Amino acid sequence: MTSAIDDMKRDGVAFAMTREGYELPVLDIAHSRFAIREDAETIAALNREIERSERQRRRVPKFIWRLLLKSAAKKSRLARALFDPKGSFLDGMSTYVMKLGGDHLVPPHDTPMDRRFASSPHATFLRMRTQQTARLIADGLRAELSENDKRPLHIVNIAGGPAMDSINALMLLAVSSPELLNRPLTIHVLDMAEPGPYFGRNALHALQDRGRKLAGLDISFEHLAYDWNDTAVLRNLLGSLTGVVAACSEGGLFEYGNDEAIVANLSALKAANVKFVAGSVTRADEARQRLAEGSRVKLILRGIEVFRPLAERAGIGIAEVRSTVWSDQVLLRPF
Repeated sequence: MTSAIDDMKRDGVAFAMTREGYELPVLDIAHSRFAIREDAETIAALNREIERSERQRRRVPKFIWRLLLKSAAKKSRLARALFDPKGSFLDGMSTYVMKLGGDHLVPPHDTPMDRRFASSPHATFLRMRTQQTARLIADGLRAELSENDKRPLHIVNIAGGPAMDSINALMLLAVSSPELLNRPLTIHVLDMAEPGPYFGRNALHALQDRGRKLAGLDISFEHLAYDWNDTAVLRNLLGSLTGVVAACSEGGLFEYGNDEAIVANLSALKAANVKFVAGSVTRADEARQRLAEGSRVKLILRGIEVFRPLAERAGIGIAEVRSTVWSDQVLLRPF
């Protein structure tokens, strides 16, 4: 009897080591195991499933709900990360494991309760957020890069964790437009936590192995500790870069940062002539507000209409939006 790990490896899924010393599958949004259809019918079905699960949750008395969560936390690493009362955000590696989906969990995240959380429509939307952001980055790079221009490419990923949006964008280009990647490439992850970038670097190395999508490419992965409330590290980094610079922040700055931090970071990027910024903005409509009720995760529900003037204060406009019930994924360009 083969294991789930053996099945995934036989299907060509790469694995990489975490800082804790266990292997996890590497998310490849174009792989048949992970790709999500983005047609209106699929998204509507996911929306209905989320609404159904939330209606069920609201029917449970709060004291019983707390007892259920306490019990779940004893059986699931994901539950402990999701419902830790001391936390105000879901850490990068727990978010990453959620994105893998229940069918792709491996020890120590493979209990029945872990699989239940990772199989929820909420987790599916997290993966779709990465998928949409990666495609926006890839589209942005495809428009900016030229086969005849070999200048280095730098992707600055703010609060990037393992930077799967950036890595997947490069994989998309490696398949569709490999000639554009014949240059030095660097992913710069600016993140306070270290476990996410640690895994991301290992995932990149696994994808550079012979026969993998990024094999033979000159790609570096750098991590800088960063608090987005103080942009000195970002400005110093940008001042040292030459070539083509793009930026992104999926599930990070635009969802958790305050208004001043967003404007300050975007202003620093604009001043450095960054070509574009891709990221996710939490929606603020009634459905999303209901989903946020009772959550300990302190997302800021702005929506596009509140986010747009913040970006414009920094001299950056919204060029494209791809939406889900969870968040709007945006491509921003300086003007």
